[in-house]
Amino acid sequence: MYDMKKLLVWTTVGALLTLSATSASAFGFGKNKFEKELEKEQGAVKLARETVQGGYDLITTAELKKLMDSEQDILIIDTMPYKDSYQKNHIPGAKQFLFPIPLMETWDSKETANKSQDDYVALLGPDKNKTVVVYCGFVKCTRSHNGALWAKKLGYSKVLRYPGGIFAWKGADYPTDSAK
Repeated sequence: MYDMKKLLVWTTVGALLTLSATSASAFGFGKNKFEKELEKEQGAVKLARETVQGGYDLITTAELKKLMDSEQDILIIDTMPYKDSYQKNHIPGAKQFLFPIPLMETWDSKETANKSQDDYVALLGPDKNKTVVVYCGFVKCTRSHNGALWAKKLGYSKVLRYPGGIFAWKGADYPTDSAK
C-alpha cells in the first residue's frame, strides 16, 4: 500500500512538472539559450541602428550616475507620460517632455502632449553644447530615440540616449524622485 501511494505521488509530481514546463514554454518562460540570444541580437541591432540614424551617443546606467555625481551641468529629459510614469518616479533632476513610441520624423504636437517644437527648444535651452541625456522606460522603448533624435535635429551637439531608462536606474537601486 505504501509503495502504491509513493508511486501515485511521484506520478502526480511528474505530470505537474510536465504541465508547468509546457505552460511555461507556451507563455515564453521556457525559451532556450539560443532563442534568448536571438532576442538579444535583435534588440542590440535595433538600438545600434537607431543610434546611427539619430546621430547621438549612448550612456549606461553607471556612466549616467557618475556624470550626475560630478555635478556637471547636464539636462536629463524623461520622455514618458507625465501621469502614468514621470509623476510616480523619475531620475532626480529630470524634466518631463512626452515623445511617442513610433518614429516621429516630422513634429506632431498631438504626439507630444500638445507641446510644440519651440517648447522643446525652450526646455533644451540656448546652450547647444550642453550635455543632454534623454531616457524613457527601458531598452525596447523608443520614446528616448525620438527625444534624442529631435535634440540633434535642433542643433544640440552633446546628446546622449540612456536606453536602460527608469527600469535600469531602479534596477541599480539608485534613488528616484516623484512629482507632487
